[in-house]
Amino acid sequence: MPQSLSKIYVHLVFSTKGRTETIPKTHLPEVHAYVAEIFNNNGCPAILVGGTANHIHILFLLGKTMDLSKIIRTVKSSTTRWINEKNNNPFHHFCWQDGYGAFSVSNSHVDAVVAYIKGQEEHHRKVTFQDEFRKLCQLYKIELDERYAWD
Repeated sequence: MPQSLSKIYVHLVFSTKGRTETIPKTHLPEVHAYVAEIFNNNGCPAILVGGTANHIHILFLLGKTMDLSKIIRTVKSSTTRWINEKNNNPFHHFCWQDGYGAFSVSNSHVDAVVAYIKGQEEHHRKVTFQDEFRKLCQLYKIELDERYAWD
């Protein structure tokens, strides 16, 4: 076959360091738009970016030539630098936690994941980030080591 084809949807989830609520609600749309821009500029089209003050969900298409860990490193480092430059607060240093969860999404489930991401604010009135992440890991049959999950 003379061409390379791929369509790999990824649902990516990661939190702020210590799951602190460091992204003000009023700034979430701007942060989400910036995250989408980074994905788009790196050949990984963002379908939807959402989340809350302490974590983020991104549904995107993994580019044919992009390594998953590379796009995650790129988005985390770029947004960290951007948020800290915008913040100009010498007493608070924003950063993301080291880990992440990346989950494959079939084409037939994309709409459900979009609805799930759009409903994050309502969802987290009842469920903590930790419980949400545990459930995602259970759904994907990923063994979560609690000793390292919440650093």
